[in-house]
Amino acid sequence: MAPATVTVTVTVSSASLLPHFPFLPRASRVFFSHVSFTCPRPLISPPPLAAPQSRRRTSAMSIGDSLQQPTPLPPLPPDTLPFELKDDSDFDRIVSPDGLVSICGFGSLLSERSARSTFPDLINFRVAKLNGFRRVFAHVAPIFFERGIAKPETKEISSLSVEPCENETLVVTTFEIQRSEIPSFIEREHEFRFLAVIPETFNGLLYTTPSVLCARYSDEEYFLNRCKGSKEIFFQRYGRYGVDKIWVDDILPCRVYLRHCVLAAKNLSETAYDNFLDHTFLGDRKTTIREYLATTGSGIMEEEPPEELKYRYGG
Repeated sequence: MAPATVTVTVTVSSASLLPHFPFLPRASRVFFSHVSFTCPRPLISPPPLAAPQSRRRTSAMSIGDSLQQPTPLPPLPPDTLPFELKDDSDFDRIVSPDGLVSICGFGSLLSERSARSTFPDLINFRVAKLNGFRRVFAHVAPIFFERGIAKPETKEISSLSVEPCENETLVVTTFEIQRSEIPSFIEREHEFRFLAVIPETFNGLLYTTPSVLCARYSDEEYFLNRCKGSKEIFFQRYGRYGVDKIWVDDILPCRVYLRHCVLAAKNLSETAYDNFLDHTFLGDRKTTIREYLATTGSGIMEEEPPEELKYRYGG
């Protein structure tokens, strides 16, 4: 028999909450000074904060979590989220006392099957929301060349990342992996900037443990930090495929991968599906995936992956 899910709810005042959990302001309030936004900010100033009132927040066993939710971390200063995890040692800042690290999925990792194919021992797979980010197909992924599904002749070679964008909200998944899996995670997601973020439940309650998010990097930083300034390392990862620039805006989604992500979102929930279609953009930051699939990308959802990749890219 599966273990029962327990929800623990505590009612406190805002004033008494802040000293104990100073790292839990809403995500949209803390992103702006630490990560540059690439979409315009609203011209109207945000309204003043309401007077303190009672609010609810979850304990470590948040709504939708299992009993295996990792122990909360010590409080972080309120102005530090999101912060960048530049190397392996930085992940120690968000590892739980249980030795677990939370991962935030927004594309293929919306599929639990896909997530488990990458992280077989993951626990607590669940759905959440993330404020202040949008999805964009705007970088080249070498794995598509390796697997024979990139189409450089049509520029259909892009994978998915996220970037800060005010007033955007994404439906995401989050789950925990062992701290010992982080080196292979970094190697596999080599081209990304790793950010520690705080997702929230659909009740608007913030999780107490930061999650790792794979965000947009830059070519300059990637070459200096990931490749250590080595042209040989860059060549082995990208140059041998004729790629000299990773983060570009004039490319299109890899067809097999896009279909996989759309199916993953659809299988997750109707809300996740609509969110993916309407809050995921091409490199122009204007065309949504819903619009793309109805025009230039029509037919993608009817195409089957190569036989050897049907399970891996089956949603």
